[in-house]
Amino acid sequence: MDLPCGTDSLSVRQRIMQKWLPAPIHEYKGPRIAFHFLVITAIVSTVLSLIHIFAADGGTQSIAGLDVTVEGGANVVATFAQWGASQLILALFYWLAILRYRFLTPFMLAILVLEQLLRLGAGLLKPLEVAAAPPGEIGSYILLPLALLALFLSLRGSSNPS
Repeated sequence: MDLPCGTDSLSVRQRIMQKWLPAPIHEYKGPRIAFHFLVITAIVSTVLSLIHIFAADGGTQSIAGLDVTVEGGANVVATFAQWGASQLILALFYWLAILRYRFLTPFMLAILVLEQLLRLGAGLLKPLEVAAAPPGEIGSYILLPLALLALFLSLRGSSNPS
């Protein structure tokens, strides 16, 4: 398929954008603190996912304290990298809500709460055997109540939208 050049190619791009990403809706009526919490979450999620993908050990040993020098250690590193890819997809959805569809802020905060609940539940079902709890586990115990608070605030609405 040949794409037209010049001004017509702009209309092709616009049509593609309209199909994939409808017009931006920036209206969000909740408190700014809940929105800014989502922004901080997106930043941290993006950085952590990139560490899992690109760090030599995926953060497995250097951050989480798991010994990857044992047999099968490379598989654990590979699993962390794949987990990082999933985290990056979630972070991209956070950024989409932040930059284009701010009205989705409460929904994205609900997704964050659900993710933390599932992570904690999975950790209870299949606990890691390590000398000290990795930062991700500790982080979930901190992030869950903060995310719940941000979600609650975002649903209350405000007269000062962000």
